[in-house]
Amino acid sequence: MQTWKLTLEYDGTRYAGWQVQQNARTVQGELINAAQTFFNTKVDICGSGRTDAGVHALNQVAHLRLKESVLLSGRKIQMGLNDLLPPDIHILKVESPFGGFHARHDAVSRYYIYQISKRRTAFGKQYVWWVKDKLSLETMDKCCKLLTGKHDFHSFCETPKEEKSTIVTVETAQLFTTGDLILFRVGASHFLWKMVRRIVGALVEVGRGNLTVPEFKKLLETKSKDTAPFTAPPSGLFLTQVLYKGDEIKKIEPPFPVR
Repeated sequence: MQTWKLTLEYDGTRYAGWQVQQNARTVQGELINAAQTFFNTKVDICGSGRTDAGVHALNQVAHLRLKESVLLSGRKIQMGLNDLLPPDIHILKVESPFGGFHARHDAVSRYYIYQISKRRTAFGKQYVWWVKDKLSLETMDKCCKLLTGKHDFHSFCETPKEEKSTIVTVETAQLFTTGDLILFRVGASHFLWKMVRRIVGALVEVGRGNLTVPEFKKLLETKSKDTAPFTAPPSGLFLTQVLYKGDEIKKIEPPFPVR
């Protein structure tokens, strides 16, 4: 058995998410097809976590396993796979880790950035959520501060009954601006399905004045079923980093600047 660690980026616009699905184009599916063509054998590819349809990644991590050993450098594997992949999926690095590396089980935290644009953009539409209304960043920031720590995110999960637990410990939640962008950055050990997009949707409703800070706080303290209307679109969401033991958090930068 031979295992490699893959770090990759992708534009999720054309894909039905990360995970392989029947009759749908996915990032994992494209990777498996490319790897099986390159190695001429079946492979096992597992990501650090799933991203939804339309969600992007700057630094997704996956492991690639082969039953047979091959004498190829990580650089040759990277170049060979990239030649077979579509242009909106790109492998940044291929490493041969020591021990039985598992992309999902060994990850200690994941970080996402969501981009909200304050103006209509001709070039960045598929990478932002354009919110026409003027938002109160001060009020939104008050809600951001409530997110850190251990909470039950039942109200921010698409299918809470399918989760083993809806308790998540959030390491950091920040709101900041750069140019015409409002960026929401969040890091946690793991995320529930659509959790980040529902948080962003609720934060925007707070910024619009349609939801108060106490009402937002209540969503963290009760198991509400009223969050679906607040779900933000996938276009503005980026998986920015997956951390493993010993890794450092990277500098915050907007994935797709809107000036």
